[in-house]
Amino acid sequence: MDRSRRGETTGPRGPVAGLRSALTGRSVAGQVFVLNVVIVLLLVVAAVVALVLQVRHDSETEARNRSVAVAATFADSPGMVQALRGPDPTAVLQPRAEAAREATGVDFIVVMNTDGIRYTHPEPDRIGRKFVGDIGPALAGQTVTEEITGTIGPLVQAIVPVTGPGGEVVGLVSAGITTENVGGAADRQLPLVLIAAGIALALATAGTALVSRRLLRQTHGLGPHEMTRMYEHHDAVLHAVREGVLIVDGEGTLLLANDEAHRLLDLPADAEGRHVLELGLDPDTAALLDSSRVATDEVHLVRDRLLAVNQRPTDIEGGPPGSVATLRDSTELRALSGRAETARERLNMLYEAGVGIGTSLDVTRTAEELTEQAVPRFADYATVDLYDAVLGGGEPEPATPVLRTALSGIRRDMPLYPVGRQIRFVASSPQGHTLRTGRPVLEPRLDQEGGWRAQDFERSAHVLEHGIRSLITVPLRAGSLVLGVVSFWRAEKPEPFDADDLTLAEELVARAAVSIDNARRYTREHSMAVTLQRSLLPRTLPDQDALDIAYRYLPAQAGVGGDWFDVLPLSGARVALVVGDVVGHGLHAAATMGRLRTAVHNFATLDLPPDELVTLLDELVGRIDQDETAEAGSAPVTGATCLYAIYDPVSRACVIARAGHPPPALVRPDGSVEFLDVPAGPPLGVGGLPFEATQLELPEGSRLVLYTDGLVEDREHDIDVGLEQLRGALETAGESPEETCRAVLDVRLPDRPRDDVALLVARTRALGPDRVAEWQVPSDPAAVGQVRSEVTRRLAQWGLDDLAFTTELILSELVTNAIRYGEEPIRVRVLHNRSLICEVFDSSSTSPHLRYAGMTDEGGRGLFLVAQVAERWGTRYTSAGKVIWAEQPVP
Repeated sequence: MDRSRRGETTGPRGPVAGLRSALTGRSVAGQVFVLNVVIVLLLVVAAVVALVLQVRHDSETEARNRSVAVAATFADSPGMVQALRGPDPTAVLQPRAEAAREATGVDFIVVMNTDGIRYTHPEPDRIGRKFVGDIGPALAGQTVTEEITGTIGPLVQAIVPVTGPGGEVVGLVSAGITTENVGGAADRQLPLVLIAAGIALALATAGTALVSRRLLRQTHGLGPHEMTRMYEHHDAVLHAVREGVLIVDGEGTLLLANDEAHRLLDLPADAEGRHVLELGLDPDTAALLDSSRVATDEVHLVRDRLLAVNQRPTDIEGGPPGSVATLRDSTELRALSGRAETARERLNMLYEAGVGIGTSLDVTRTAEELTEQAVPRFADYATVDLYDAVLGGGEPEPATPVLRTALSGIRRDMPLYPVGRQIRFVASSPQGHTLRTGRPVLEPRLDQEGGWRAQDFERSAHVLEHGIRSLITVPLRAGSLVLGVVSFWRAEKPEPFDADDLTLAEELVARAAVSIDNARRYTREHSMAVTLQRSLLPRTLPDQDALDIAYRYLPAQAGVGGDWFDVLPLSGARVALVVGDVVGHGLHAAATMGRLRTAVHNFATLDLPPDELVTLLDELVGRIDQDETAEAGSAPVTGATCLYAIYDPVSRACVIARAGHPPPALVRPDGSVEFLDVPAGPPLGVGGLPFEATQLELPEGSRLVLYTDGLVEDREHDIDVGLEQLRGALETAGESPEETCRAVLDVRLPDRPRDDVALLVARTRALGPDRVAEWQVPSDPAAVGQVRSEVTRRLAQWGLDDLAFTTELILSELVTNAIRYGEEPIRVRVLHNRSLICEVFDSSSTSPHLRYAGMTDEGGRGLFLVAQVAERWGTRYTSAGKVIWAEQPVP
């Protein structure tokens, strides 16, 4: 009856507590509740997934049908064939295509010729470029639909042929629409599904809660098995505790005594049910138990034991009269207190060692921290000997000697081998045995053991004279590898090492071995990353006359990062400068940096404007992220920035674009410094936003300063502070790029940089008018001879008569092609730089292609001859057309 009442009043049986117990899932009601919730959630997820898949399918079907219908309708529109065969298809078709695009709701309508060259496009700057898509089937008269992912997202595009009166394909029409623009059903249906699911979940929760509450009220939350288990646990705990427990009623009768109380008081077997004064106890203890008074740690001598007695009455809160007493044997506690204090000190030392060892990723410093933790608390002297290969990040080589890496002691005049000494331990020495077997060795009395003296008899005698009398050697083990050996020596401590000390030494060394192995692995990875990064960065700068360049690259102390730079000569005596930064450190960052630098090299050969090149680089990083995310175990590019600039020494124009990179600094010839206002753009791989380029004219002798964020950012200062310090350094720097680099690094470089630093300083030069010749050419084949004459006279003025014949041959072919296939205005420019550069400008966007002419072909051999006599040749596009150029080495 009393136990039932106590269970109702003190146990967790209230309505709120019962409901909480049910919701934990440990009762049947809780399990039913969880099951209902899971079923409802699964139904919600299934409904949403089915809805999304259906809407996606409908969107793709609608996009495909609409793009085909729009493209076919526009291809069959009146006047299409005449416009394609007209002199200026773009002027006729561009307004019609834009009007049709806005009326039909598609994202683009592109009309192109059979070579895939666009006549129309929503973005006029893409007119005249090659269409991206498979036009082969359309040229065969078929309608083609494709699903691609463009700059505006996933889309469906259709390609429809435009046929002439005779059935021949005279052009192509492509219409495209993103699947997002034809979707939207999911947004209308999803709220209804979620509301219905929420109502179902609420009803399931309410019903289960009502059932759980009723069950808890009837059973107090306990079933028969739980009740039985509770009393079994109560009885087991009562008799298993190392404290005596006595329960005495208000009449002084012993109701309960556990096993420990029987042992401590030496009670008879039939003690329960008898009065405490009849049990043969000492008078003081018996009087205390019979009185029911409060007692706290009263010490009573019972036979040969000192017992600490605590007693509390049981009727304080309406309970039955009586008392409960507990007994502790303080004699045994006092015996254990000394060992507990020793264990506590050792635990403190292990804890402090875990915190104090491994604070850096330096192998030597970690070994020193181990010896500093051991001396003087555990040993008077401590040494760490490691294999040479471990210090360099490699795996240990057992056949090689070890190097004394760390040494600590209570005195400086210790007779042990000094730090830096190479040691080859003999097999009979404790260190040699430990290195050979990988097991610790305990030598409690060195003066009684002779094997260790064979290492060095003279030094061994000094060791004993110094008072060193006990030794423990423990292997530094990392998995199956033994990295070295740790030795602990005692001299002034009176007690020798024992088995407990050996256990403590093993635990201490085991914790340090993890940190030393981590430092070893880091050293190896750092060395590999440095080697990889050095091989990927430019070792020498290319020869060019447009810029005087100096650079600095400093890797971070914490690890190799992904900062990089490059200098790329371009056509027309122009030079490209690029600086980039990949977020992160280690091999992955270095490898990613190499991929981006290679990509920039490849894109630069296309002579793209900076904003277009950065756009292509952004798409490349996005593809790298997708590929590496899909591959298990690989890490994606977490962030990358880039700045790309092209300088033209003829016009002194510099075009710059950047993707999330710090702005470049410009030092004008008068010494004034400004940070150029170049649109930042998002970091590479983010996508979604266009990149913009800025063009400015640089006076000759200006210094363009490109850098990475490691130069201006750190944890102690904001980037604005770093930029102002950089400005001050540039204002006081010398005029040469080398002096500028030194001045900047003296001011901004910290002692231990946390990030890589790349700095590139370029002083501009100008190609004077006396080195540039330019002529306007009328669209008349007779003008070719006049151009040859003008160029011959100019080459004579420059002293390049030896190049007259080949230059006439090159210009004759290039100018003839421009007159025949290009559009006015046509212009010829010859540059006398490190090489002789011939350039022919025209306003057409079509580019010639090198091919092998057949025996019966009337033409097609001109560009082949140009490629044979010129060192390099190529095409670059401008906003007004294109440039065909060829370079010849100057003798």
